[in-house]
Amino acid sequence: MAGTEPILRIDTLADLPPALRGSVVAIGNFDGVHRGHQAVLQVALDEAATHAAPAVLLTFEPHPRTVFRPQEPVFRLTPAPLKARLAAAMGFSAVVELPFNREFAQKSAETFVDEVLVDGLGIRHVVTGFNFHFGRQRQGSPAFLSAAGEQRGFGVTVVAPFEDENAELVSSSRIRTCLKEGDVVQAAGLLGYHYTVEAKVIKGKQLGRTLGFPTANMTLPAEAELRTGIYAVRFGCHDGTHRDGVASFGYRPTVDNDGAPILETYVFDFEGDLYNEPCSVAFVSHLRDEVKFDGLEPLVEQMKRDEEEARAALQALRPLSKLDQIVAFS
Repeated sequence: MAGTEPILRIDTLADLPPALRGSVVAIGNFDGVHRGHQAVLQVALDEAATHAAPAVLLTFEPHPRTVFRPQEPVFRLTPAPLKARLAAAMGFSAVVELPFNREFAQKSAETFVDEVLVDGLGIRHVVTGFNFHFGRQRQGSPAFLSAAGEQRGFGVTVVAPFEDENAELVSSSRIRTCLKEGDVVQAAGLLGYHYTVEAKVIKGKQLGRTLGFPTANMTLPAEAELRTGIYAVRFGCHDGTHRDGVASFGYRPTVDNDGAPILETYVFDFEGDLYNEPCSVAFVSHLRDEVKFDGLEPLVEQMKRDEEEARAALQALRPLSKLDQIVAFS
């Protein structure tokens, strides 16, 4: 992803550079780094500027819900690498990704404060959202954290709920629902940038090439519940550039009814080899659902119409924000 400097990512507090002790720390899962999360993160950045201190994001890997319910892995909106790049773009100096497992979950709230925040990070100030809980049986609340800060000498800011223009709470679960329904436009409005996936390009059956529509193929995690269908997209190449394209996510009912869903992107006006390269796809609009055609000829005709519609949808597209500039336009 162009436009961001590499950010320090550490998964053990012993590796924290001395220069980052005394930081202002934002704590949370921040899955999606949506507009509500961005409000929390901006408060941390402002607090860091006030104290002339670094800003650090403290999060947990894997997502705690996946640990407690492994049979129902959570649909991640922003896997750790993308989350780190978004944090870097906002101005954070580092991301601490503490390994989350059942043993870690059994730490008391007091132990978390002492071992992680005070001894491990030496925090100056902590910022979190209104609904953040931590420690065994979620006994650590924002009120608990505020009291602990008074006792141990660090400041605490709890950020109020963030509502959209319709006075509805912005949340990761709400965004997941939008994506399940294919409403990537509303998802982008809640995220503040276009929903983006990243993966390596893999070799497919290369049927698209023979039909005049060569595609860059990616597989998404099994828990990704994006609605199948055809989308207008922005495709991010490994060199950091972005191009318009049209993508199909699904099971290819006309030519292949077996296997897992695949994301196939036809990148407009592009020639080159993308195999094995890490690339990204930012979803701009859902054009239609998957349809099974009676043979390849009607399929190709529909693909031509899809291309025209996608080009029209993307023609006047502009970045929604600084983060959108990075994920879909740089």
